[in-house]
Formats: sequence, C-alpha cells, structure tokens
Amino acid sequence: MRLRTVDAFAAAPYTGNPAAVVLLDANAFPEDSRLQALAGELNLSETAYAHPLPDDPEADWALRWFTPTTEVDMCGHATLATAHVLADDGLLGEGERVRFRTRSGVLSASREPDGTLTLDFPTAELTPVPVPDGVRQAFGTDAVAAWDTGTLGMLVLELADEKTLRELAPAPADVAALPAPVVVVTAAAASSSGSASGEPGHDFVSRVFAPSQGIPEDPVTGSAHTALAPLWSRRLDRDTLTGLQASRRTGYVRTTLRGDRTLLGGQAITVLDAALRTQL
Repeated sequence: MRLRTVDAFAAAPYTGNPAAVVLLDANAFPEDSRLQALAGELNLSETAYAHPLPDDPEADWALRWFTPTTEVDMCGHATLATAHVLADDGLLGEGERVRFRTRSGVLSASREPDGTLTLDFPTAELTPVPVPDGVRQAFGTDAVAAWDTGTLGMLVLELADEKTLRELAPAPADVAALPAPVVVVTAAAASSSGSASGEPGHDFVSRVFAPSQGIPEDPVTGSAHTALAPLWSRRLDRDTLTGLQASRRTGYVRTTLRGDRTLLGGQAITVLDAALRTQL
C-alpha cells in the first residue's frame, strides 16, 4: 500500500505542516483501530485516509483524519495534502474540483493554474467569551480577548502583538487544562512584517496548540483559519488576507471570506513516497 508524506501550506520542503496520505483502493475504510494504529506509528499531526465513492452523487471521495491519538472532525492541511496527492496521480486537473465526504459534511478542493490548491470550508461561528482563567499560567502572558468557535471546537485568544505571540513558551499541561481541546493564539501582523526578514508579507499571525490531542504545537492549521478569517477580515475590512502561522516550520494560508464559507489557499510538496510493508 502506498503512503505519502506531504508538506502542506508550504512553499519549500520541510516547512508548512506534514501530513501522511493513504489512498485506499477499496470502497470502505479498514477498522478504526488499524487506522489509528498507523497514525500513531507515523506520529504526524494528521494522517489522512481516503477511498473513492463511485455511487455518491454529492462527493467523490470519503476522507477521514487521525492525529497520533484520536480521530478529528476537520483538518485543513491534511485535506490540502490529499488534494495534492490526487493531483499528482492525475485525478485532479487544473481548474477542477474534488469533493470529500467527511465528518464535517462535504468539503471541496480545487486546483488553480499556478498549482495552488484552494479548500472550500465552512466559516466558523465566533462568539466573544471572557478570557478563561489559566491563560497566563498556560502561556506566560495575558490575552486581550477570547472567542468560542462553536462546532469547530477551538478557543481563539487574541494577544497584544506579534512579538508577544512569537516569544510564547507555553506549558503543555496548563494549555491542556484550558476549556477547549485546541487553543489558537493570534495577533495582528507587526507593521514591518516581511520587510526586514525577507519573509512574504502577512496580515495576521497565529499559533495553535492541542496537547490533549497529542499535538503540543501544530505547525500550520488550515481549519483554524476558518475562525481567523472572519475575525481579521472584519477587523481589517478586507475579504482576502494572508495569515502566517508562526511555528518553528512556519506556513502561509491565504484566506478569502465568502459569508458562511471560507476559502483557504496554499501550496503543497510531496517529501516522501513509500510503500507500507504491513497490511492496514
């Protein structure tokens, strides 16, 4: 069985967020325990499994995502990685769209002429909430605002500035004690973002932590940008923005807000193409 590792939301190898992708020949998934065991063995933030849906009029592939410890309802970077693999295999042509049936409904990805892949995801619902107790203990700094994201299941915390966000030294056990399995910290881009360092320009920054799901810090989190896009688009009064996830690997996500849908754009690079020597 073929297994590929793809760096998603990456302009160069070994940046962005790596995801393993396994395309299955059968029209059904193996047992959950076997899917989880391989995801644990690979120990990437996500392993994506997909199989074709020849009789589904609304979707082309079934798609599931597993962290090293659990299955999740939505994952942006592993969806981008799966679309990239389909494109490599000649199953997603330029200007075409592929539809995935997932635990979060039908999601789609399209391939742009320049090779960029664009995901079409539901926009998260943001509800302002009080900053939870324990934020300073978890991150060593205070948040200026907080939002619940509804069914997305993430807590979004706004920090004072980009410098504060980049210098965080989180305590994983204290982050795991906060009232959400995934915690997103974000801030407006510094006024000089990209100019001095030679990095591409960006409009906002983020970091994402999910220690209770086996991910101390996620390198680039596409799904988090379905909440960051409405937050910063309304703040900056622009529908299309560029977000930088300032992890050690770093990655850029182009966001376009379209009401109840958010488009997430990025590039992907295959870095490993291997054969699984055991049965899944």
